[in-house]
Amino acid sequence: MSNVETAPVETACGHEPVPDGPTHELLPGREVVLGGPRGMMVSRTLPHKDRRMVGAWCFVDQYGPADHDMRVAPHPHTGLQTVTWLVQGEVLHRDSVGSEALVRPGQLNLMTAGHGISHSEESPVPRTEPLHGVQLWVALPDAARSAAPAFEHHPDLPVVELDGAVLTVIMGELVGAVSPATAYTPLVGAEAALAAGSAITLPLRGDFEYAALVLDGAAHVDGVPLEPGTLLYLGRERTALDLAADGPARVLLLGGEPFEEEIVMWWNFVGRSHDDVAAAREQWMAADPRFGTVTGYDGAPLPAPVLPNAQLKPRGRVR
Repeated sequence: MSNVETAPVETACGHEPVPDGPTHELLPGREVVLGGPRGMMVSRTLPHKDRRMVGAWCFVDQYGPADHDMRVAPHPHTGLQTVTWLVQGEVLHRDSVGSEALVRPGQLNLMTAGHGISHSEESPVPRTEPLHGVQLWVALPDAARSAAPAFEHHPDLPVVELDGAVLTVIMGELVGAVSPATAYTPLVGAEAALAAGSAITLPLRGDFEYAALVLDGAAHVDGVPLEPGTLLYLGRERTALDLAADGPARVLLLGGEPFEEEIVMWWNFVGRSHDDVAAAREQWMAADPRFGTVTGYDGAPLPAPVLPNAQLKPRGRVR
């Protein structure tokens, strides 16, 4: 699922210095309805008004569990990777490089937009269970943002069994396990499935910044009680992180080297200037070959929203 808001606003970031060291910043999600009044409700924790990125992770939408079909018509992307991670349900992905893949819990769909790609996402028919998961974006660094588009489906990811927990490494490396997913900046994404009464300690990199999001249940992250809908920013200079849960819980850990480039995020585009985004929008509306064609989806592509009157400005990763 992508950002199919009908009236997206500019994702602005500031230039204030980022303090080093561990911290606890609770970033509550805001409710966003995708695709109009009858669309799917999501909780968006990144970008947040106080913090726009964690490493190169720049977008986090959490949804479900919900008895709601996903139906997202073909739409474009530039300058980013989309990461689909499910707790429950299935999502069928089609894209303009010819990919078609059904993703299930424990599997990864990773799409690299690069210079430009389009894709659709929908629930299989009939849908047999509620839909519950998270959609993430990773901003591509300038050196890779015009790369050729690509898609990866990873049905088998590295899994590490810890004391009362199962850790799945989605991207990057953690506890010696390395994901096969392609990454363009140093980062990590992992899910810890905690059994009731479990407590574990994960090793971290001091040069990374980190954040945690509970996907299901409730957990204590570095001693902070956390439930779904709030992202806990943890800062930098950490070498370890404690996770604990009284009942079954799933915790998503995101981290990476702070992303120092300024970007413009608007609708489904990540660029470096207003002109980047405006050109991508114009090309999408003109059915330019840049974004290709999605075949197999029963419906018309999504039209791009109207650009705001103000000039979109490149910004940094915090307010």
